[in-house]
Amino acid sequence: MKREESRQSPSLVFEGMTSVRAVIKGAEAGVNDRKIEKIFIDREKVSSKKKELSYLKAVSSQKGFTIEYTDSESLQQITTGSSHGGIVAVCSDRTITPLSKDVISENGFWVMIEGIEDPYNFGYALRTLYAAGADGVVLSPRNWMSAAGVVCRSSAGASEMLPCYVSEADEAVSLFKKAGYKTAAAGIRDSVSSFDADLRLPVFLVVGGEKRGISRSVLDKCDITVRLDYGRSFPGSLSAASAASVLAYEVLRQNRDIKHN
Repeated sequence: MKREESRQSPSLVFEGMTSVRAVIKGAEAGVNDRKIEKIFIDREKVSSKKKELSYLKAVSSQKGFTIEYTDSESLQQITTGSSHGGIVAVCSDRTITPLSKDVISENGFWVMIEGIEDPYNFGYALRTLYAAGADGVVLSPRNWMSAAGVVCRSSAGASEMLPCYVSEADEAVSLFKKAGYKTAAAGIRDSVSSFDADLRLPVFLVVGGEKRGISRSVLDKCDITVRLDYGRSFPGSLSAASAASVLAYEVLRQNRDIKHN
């Protein structure tokens, strides 16, 4: 129960080499300003982690963090998972700045996801969005980025590599419309199937949580409402993370002639 609760608590502990590399690469790319303050290494893992340790030693002085050797029991006290492989980083917070017209990329693909109830699911969604080529993510003021370590691990580092900005949904839709984007909301009423919807770039996609959905005012502002058709009769709805993933890959499919970095 303690581990279940801790994974939803604020966390700046990043577990595993994938997460550590993502923090470093995100900072180098100018995507975010998070810094590693200290790396903890399980001394029993040193012989099997020579390559990783060599890399961390090489960049530690440049990035300004220290490396400390410890034991597995001590690492267990500060981590929520067991897949860190003996490498754990304590990091600074990340600044999530308000969305503005100046940061909106030309002819891009941006996504806003609201209402995800779990940081792991939020991380899974960000992993898919990154893989599908999303240029940035808009977060509501109430989001899971406080549980940054958990989100990074579940997103395989994608959360640290994606540009993220904060905004209320109504304001975000208005800004993207002014920037010439097609704004699309995931929904049912007066909707078009994702198989038939025109999702060519530039596109701003809004996906709401399964509990609260998207507000009426946001739906009314969006240019199009897109639904996900099912392969059989099913009274339920997909999770916000699943819906965002399916729609992101439909955007990728329709724009697959455009190369992404």
